[in-house]
Amino acid sequence: MKAIQRAAFPHIRTVGLFGLIVSFADRLSEPHNRAALAFREAVTRAAIDGVAETSTSLASVFVRFDPDVVSHAELTEALQTLLATQDWSDASLPPGRRLWKVPTVYGTDRGPQLAEAADLAGMSEEGAIEALGTSRVRVLTIGFAPGQPYLGPLAAEWNIPRQTELTPKVPQGALVLAVSQFVLFADASPTGWRHVGQTGFRTYRPEADEPFALRAGDEMVFFPVTKSEYLRILDKDPELGGACMENIDL
Repeated sequence: MKAIQRAAFPHIRTVGLFGLIVSFADRLSEPHNRAALAFREAVTRAAIDGVAETSTSLASVFVRFDPDVVSHAELTEALQTLLATQDWSDASLPPGRRLWKVPTVYGTDRGPQLAEAADLAGMSEEGAIEALGTSRVRVLTIGFAPGQPYLGPLAAEWNIPRQTELTPKVPQGALVLAVSQFVLFADASPTGWRHVGQTGFRTYRPEADEPFALRAGDEMVFFPVTKSEYLRILDKDPELGGACMENIDL
């Protein structure tokens, strides 16, 4: 049987009548996510006629366009020309990113699967809290639910598998972990990822001028607090759970 030949990366594919997707890899890595974020910013700056919207996934950029203004072929050519201008995996990240520092209670009944995750990573609960609580992670993409971020990459020891069964529900603000990534839950939901910590951070605020609190490319640190500290913080700041934000110098 003849082996299937995979297209070299980056490559451009058609997505329906109104879209193209530019892929830099078929799996996550920091350079491929960097490429997606930087290339999306470049497409925006290029202001190509007919481009209506762009968004990123872990390692790809989606471009939605008006075919009455620009054809698939014309836009593909424009994107290929832009791709050829540099090595996007080594590009600078886009401007306007923020660093969020978020109080997080690890373990207890608020992060009930911390011990299991720590054991899979080959460390103690205390070591896991130290490692996870000092990790500075990037908002790799936003998806699955409105405003919900995938965050990473974490260190290699956190490349632990998902569960084989679903947890029926984790609460809004749950910090869950698998495959070298965090997910910060925008709303209560079932999950196959391990619930290791809890925050009071609302990533989706439909009543706000900017409903999504985070942007792809932002960075986050989930620093540890005790459960009693967490409850006091939540009482004072139910909106962001005590999170503070600063602009990242570029």
